[in-house]
Amino acid sequence: MSHLLQLIEQYGLAAVFFNVLIEQAGVPVPAYPTLVLTGALADQGAYSPALLLAVAVLGAVIADAGWYLAGRRHGRRILSLLCRMSLSVDTCVRQTESIFARWGAPSLLVAKFIPGFGSVASAMAGATGARSGSFLFFDMLGAALWAGSAILIGGLFSSTVEDLLSVLEQLGTIGLLLIGCALAAFVATKWWQRRLFLKTLRMARISPEELYRLLEEGGRPTIIDVRPAGAQKDGRIPGALAVAHDFSSGLPQGADPELDEVIVYCACPNEASAAIVARELMKRGYRRVRLLHGGIDAWTASGYSIEGTPQQAAVS
Repeated sequence: MSHLLQLIEQYGLAAVFFNVLIEQAGVPVPAYPTLVLTGALADQGAYSPALLLAVAVLGAVIADAGWYLAGRRHGRRILSLLCRMSLSVDTCVRQTESIFARWGAPSLLVAKFIPGFGSVASAMAGATGARSGSFLFFDMLGAALWAGSAILIGGLFSSTVEDLLSVLEQLGTIGLLLIGCALAAFVATKWWQRRLFLKTLRMARISPEELYRLLEEGGRPTIIDVRPAGAQKDGRIPGALAVAHDFSSGLPQGADPELDEVIVYCACPNEASAAIVARELMKRGYRRVRLLHGGIDAWTASGYSIEGTPQQAAVS
């Protein structure tokens, strides 16, 4: 343990750089505790706080720029990859869509404070065509706020951090095991939450072709669009209703949960946002609920038409 602490003191800047880099690249190894620790050491004169901040920001921006360029080149496909990698699929899909759709590039100012949002926000900035200059400005400023807050906390509570390190050093190998167990517990908790959420995605689906035939044959399913309002401006499946995740707008009055067929769609990996709404509908008594496989992207890729501004559903 003593050797480990010596390494942190000696190679703290390199540790910060690589920890921040790999976390922002998508590896679930939290960098914030490392920044707090090195912030405490900087307060004791081990490092220059300004240099520590610059190293952290550099690591974050390099990783974020990679996701931004990937988003620009591959569009929503890279978002699908990121959300499959994420240990917080639910957060990855819902918060990213709603926050970025509302605020655009300025949302990068708070992206790193929200679990599962940082990397996806950078990729979404590229996928949505955000200007590179705007992206770099807000990303650098956001990274500075995030890293700076951790370094500031470490400096303010440097004596407490020093006491904690002293205790861990006295514990020796046991202290190292405690740190490892804490990290393993964090990853295991996130993995379990991810596993539970993925169960939500295992429900009936309907293909774009099947839905098109159903409509052509005179079927009248209730079609629900759960994309953010900004994304819905590009058009919707004919007859679709806009229903928010929080059901601030709901199904039409008079809907029969037992008989009415409901089709839910989004524009997200694995129909995750649609699955969240579909699950809530099922809890409310709706029996015939299916997800549109591939969402709006699959519908348009199949050559089917979309129409303008979506209707707002009446609250039931």
